[in-house]
Amino acid sequence: MADHMWDLWMERAKPLVPVIVIQDPEEAVPLAKALVDGGVRMLEVTLRTEHGLTAIELIKQEVPEAIVGVGTVTSAQQMEDALKKGAEFVVSPGSSESLLGFAAEWGGPYLPGVATPGEVMRAREAGFLYQKFFPAGAAGGIPMLKALAGPFGDVKFCPTGGIGQGNYQDYLALNNVFAVGGSWLTPGDLQSARNWQAITSLAIAG
Repeated sequence: MADHMWDLWMERAKPLVPVIVIQDPEEAVPLAKALVDGGVRMLEVTLRTEHGLTAIELIKQEVPEAIVGVGTVTSAQQMEDALKKGAEFVVSPGSSESLLGFAAEWGGPYLPGVATPGEVMRAREAGFLYQKFFPAGAAGGIPMLKALAGPFGDVKFCPTGGIGQGNYQDYLALNNVFAVGGSWLTPGDLQSARNWQAITSLAIAG
């Protein structure tokens, strides 16, 4: 497995993974550059809109400093399509046998989504020690992550969902959290206004 890639990337970038929703493909490259300029290099481009795959391809081509991944992946076909566009890592809100199997065959950095001890065990047995804890706030937040640290001392999490500027540092203070994800770095109003400097400022502050 490629779990070691997360550690290598964390040495080169802030432990922040912005959850990016692209409404207009023309926003993809300037948004990515704005985040990178602020020191945020790991970019999770979601498939929540029809422009996700195009955005991944554009950022991969035009912003070499970015580490571009795909998020909101719910099927093996979506994972395959994103990898063909250049995605370097994959994130899913949950996990399934087909997703875990395809990811294991691919062998690249994959964060399966988990919310319960049983899901952590299934992803762990499939060989994935780095996982996405989602939806973090609704699934128990910091107390839940602290509880999971006992039986799963070798598992690291990237919590996402209900995390923002006011609490992300509390999550990062946990020993079993290697990064946090969220949309607070890419507010929709700033994207629509194409206020890239403001997004860079948010990334710097983060």
